[in-house]
Amino acid sequence: MNMFSLDNKVAIVTGAGRGLGAAMAKGLAKAGASVVVADIDLQAATATADLIKEAGGQAHPVGVDVGSADSVKAMVDTTVNTFGTVDILVNNAGIQRRNPCIEMSEKDWDAVIRVNLKGTFLCSREVGKIMVAKKSGKVINIASLLATVAQPNRGPYASSKGAVAQFTKVLALEWAPYNINVNAIAPGYVATELNTKLIEDKQAYDEITARIPMGRWADAEEMIGAVIFLASDASSYMTGQLVNIDGGYLCL
Repeated sequence: MNMFSLDNKVAIVTGAGRGLGAAMAKGLAKAGASVVVADIDLQAATATADLIKEAGGQAHPVGVDVGSADSVKAMVDTTVNTFGTVDILVNNAGIQRRNPCIEMSEKDWDAVIRVNLKGTFLCSREVGKIMVAKKSGKVINIASLLATVAQPNRGPYASSKGAVAQFTKVLALEWAPYNINVNAIAPGYVATELNTKLIEDKQAYDEITARIPMGRWADAEEMIGAVIFLASDASSYMTGQLVNIDGGYLCL
């Protein structure tokens, strides 16, 4: 038996139009899952889904605003209507706003919390109804290195990701009796659009890179292995965990 196989499984990946989400969606499809590629940008979601289908996988694009309960319900309903059920949920959708606290607008604060934290809650709640009823499922939340360490000018982002890590533990406790595994991965610095400003700031980029023991930033594809592991039978006795994928950053 291939314990890492995702054959006959159905996955939803939010924020899958680009970056980490796109890489994860493609990785899950390659492992055998049928994937609903969800993103607020339907055009981007469609592009990712097309790449999956061109590679021989099964995918369906869906536009979703994870901060809206109605939009999330529509996404889950579409998934069930298209593929029959939901076995795997990857709560990846996230945004970032960088500013000192005294300069951070209430609008920016609310926007980050709405997508990163409320979105994780709404998607988990809606998919959880299906998983609890059938007594099986895998939920993978995307936290961050900043769920553990703090850095200036990341107030709402770090707060949201720390909360996602704690929310993961709460769900793990609530859903363990239903054979549902709830875990999170915490990427370190990954070269994606979310970090464009840091990458373009040579001083900031060099300072961050010097702090990483492996001496480089991660590629989005380097998150795929952990996601497949947490989505598969290989992690059947693992729940409530935060898996750091940071190039050794937290060792220092």
